[in-house]
Parts: sequence; C-alpha cells; structure tokens
Amino acid sequence: MRTGRTGTGAGGNPISIDTSVRGRSFAARLSARDIARMTARRELGVEELAGALLDDAAAAGAQLNCFAALDPGHVQAQARRLQERLDGGDAAGPLCAVPIPVKDLIATKDYATAFGSRPFRDSQPGADAPSVERMLGDGAILFGKTTTSELGCKATGYSPLTGVTRNPWNPTLTPGGSSAGAAAAVAAGLAPVALGTDGGGSVRIPAALTGLVGFKATFGRVPVHPVSATPTLAHVGVLARNVRDAALVLDSISGFDARDPFAVPLPATSALAACERPPDRARVAFSATLGYARPTAGVLRLVEEGAKTLEGLGCEVTPVEALFDDPAGIWESEFYTDVAAKLQDLPPQAWAELDVDVAAKLESCLGRGLLAHRKLALRRFGLREAARALFERFDFLVTPTLPVVAFPAERTAPEGYRADDLVCWASYTYPFNLTGNPAVSLPAGLLDGLPIGMQVVARHHDEERLFALAAAYEAARPWPLLV
Repeated sequence: MRTGRTGTGAGGNPISIDTSVRGRSFAARLSARDIARMTARRELGVEELAGALLDDAAAAGAQLNCFAALDPGHVQAQARRLQERLDGGDAAGPLCAVPIPVKDLIATKDYATAFGSRPFRDSQPGADAPSVERMLGDGAILFGKTTTSELGCKATGYSPLTGVTRNPWNPTLTPGGSSAGAAAAVAAGLAPVALGTDGGGSVRIPAALTGLVGFKATFGRVPVHPVSATPTLAHVGVLARNVRDAALVLDSISGFDARDPFAVPLPATSALAACERPPDRARVAFSATLGYARPTAGVLRLVEEGAKTLEGLGCEVTPVEALFDDPAGIWESEFYTDVAAKLQDLPPQAWAELDVDVAAKLESCLGRGLLAHRKLALRRFGLREAARALFERFDFLVTPTLPVVAFPAERTAPEGYRADDLVCWASYTYPFNLTGNPAVSLPAGLLDGLPIGMQVVARHHDEERLFALAAAYEAARPWPLLV
C-alpha cells in the first residue's frame, strides 16, 4: 500500500513512502538522542515511551517478523526501574531509556540466545555480552532479541526457527541479513537503533536494503564474548536511522575487554563528538567493482552521485578499479569451516533440523582437506597487505554496499546469482571482514522505490574520521525515512 507523505530522494526525485507498516506512535519518530535527552529532562516518561513502542511492535510484528523474542513485561519492568532511578535523582546515562533490540547471535542473560537455530533454541548464556552490558550500563533498555538467518550463515532473513523476516519498504522483499530483524525493526520505527553482528556484511547488507546506517568498527574495537562461531571475522555493529545515533551507540559499546582475545587495547571511541567536526580534505578512492563485482547500472549511478557529494564536501575522489581478486573463496572457507567446527559434534537428528541450504554449505566444508583450507587462509595475508597499501595512498574507499536492491524474501540470492551463494553475492562487504577495516553503509538513494547503500571503508582505527565524513555526507544528502 502506497499512502501518506511523499519526500525527496537522493538526486531530487520525489518519492512516495510506504506507510503500511510504519510505527504508529509518536515514539517511532524519535531518534536515540531525542529519547535520551527528553527522558533525562523529564520531558518524556520512560514507561510511556516503552509502552508506545511495544504497541508499535505488536502492530507491525506479524507482518515483518522482526523479533525472535520480545517480552513486554521485561521491557516494562526495565522502564519502571529506570524511571524510579531518575525520579530518585540518579544521573541519566548517555543512552537513557533508549530501547535497543539485540540480534539473536549476541549473548543476553534475560533471553535465550538461539542463533536462529532449532538445535540451540533453549541456549541460555547466563550473562550478557560486553556490548549488551555496556549499553545497559549507559541506561538503555533491552528491547528483545531480533531474528537472524541460522548462525548468521545467510545474507537474507530466513531461518527454520523464526521463519521469514520482511522488509518494511516492501514486505514481499528481504531486508537482507543476517541482521534481518534488527534492520527491519529500525527501518519500521520500532526502535531507533539496534545491535547486529557483521561477519561478512551482516550489518551493512541489511542497512543498504532498508535505507539505514550500518556500521562496523575495526575488528576488535567492540569486544565479542562469548567467542563467536566465526571468531576471526565477526564484529558487533550498529544499525541506526542516522549517523549520530550510530556514533552514540558505538561510543557506548566500544573499548577494550580482556575476555575477547582479539580485543584492541584502546579506549572507547569519541565518534559522536567527531560528528560535529567538519571533515578534512580527504583522499577518496572510488571503486565501482573492486575488480570483480557486478553492480546494476542503477545502483552504480546512485553511488557515483554519492561520490560527487563527497567531492562537494572537499574530498579528492579518484576512480580506481581492480584492487584485488575476489576473496570469496578465502572468506567462505574461513567463515563456514568455523561454523561447521562448532556444529560437528551435533547428533544427526540436530543436523536434520538445520536450514537445508546452511547444512549443505557446512557439510561441504567438513569434507575439505586441512591443507586446502590452510592454503586459502594464508591468502588472507595478501589481501590485508593490498588493503594496507591502498590506505597508504587514500584515506577512504567508496564502493556500492551491494550490487542490487532488495529481492523476494523467499530467495537465498538475487536473480542472476547461484541459489547456493548464501553471502558472496554481497560482493563488496566480505573483503573488509577479512581485512578488519572499519566500514559504514550510508543511504545513497532510491532505485525503483527501493533504497540502496554506499559503503565507505577507512583505515584501521580511523573510526572518528569516518564518522566526521559520514555526518557531513548525511547533512549534504538528506534521506527520507519510513517514519
């Protein structure tokens, strides 16, 4: 159903906003920063806010299938305790009363963490992950667990445990994955921000397909614990409706934690403060294909317009092309072999419960010889060296986030790609899990009424400079949201 307000998309084209699954309350239009400020000043009651968003989630939940679990009583109890502390004179944290859904791959003590998988449906971690601990310590409210493809193994939103998650822009289409529910919830206005994970693009992919900001930091900047099923690739990332909200959450969840053996011994970021700084005259490499991707003409045109916006901000944009060979084989070997190792001791009846596409991919990895796997793994060092050399010449790399727009929700890959290509059709994202660089997907326009994303990658540990550029881009290229 196309109704309601219209807006102007990137490039000045009038658009019609799909209001069929919009959040229906005032709360759906508030940013995370609005919520934190208004509740801290007693301009908005915490329980009123939580109740409104719970009503919105109930109204849209059946159509979108965002949540793996959402306990209204648990949300309301958190809101009541927080309001009592504020009324008693406690200082408000930087995430005061911000409702944040958490992907069902991230450990939470108050909800099962099932990984979107029937064999793990009753898994209880017993403790919160560091990112969850930190956001709650800064005053956030845990707003349920969001859906994921099984063990994060697909770049779409289906798992046998939770079914199909749908895109608020058009519910017949996928929101992408594997942070499917997180993206759908934020795009629909059911929460202003969400935590996802990104092991091959699983935050940036759904951000691009739902018109959001999707950010992952340098590998190790946001600690992961318990250990991920893909420990050398997985990041905890942020999905948000604007750059500053993403920065606010990153500042809360980043910083060293000794429980993560890959954690970077650096303090938390100051990304939100960086958003207030004008970007410097950065050297930007623009690559249409990285040397192997196949973007549609419409996607490429809009991302080229985004690169021109960066030129207008004072950046020096240089076209580059074949940066490296497609590292899909390296990524698939590392990602799926690690997941297969996690599952290899499951009994046959548990394997029979897995998504058939995921099971087939994992079984192929179990049959791979050790030498073949290690040869692919060692090629990762060459890719990292290529990225290091690139970022000696340039400050940022700009690419499309994805080669396509959203496609039917029941498909595993877009038309023109193999059905068993579970992630690697997302040609632009997985290389930067292998290299560990920080990267963000920013809205770049609408193609046939559907959002597409522009990816900006930075050198290691340059998150704050990346946020300064992203905030300036967002100001220069305003984005119409669903709410």
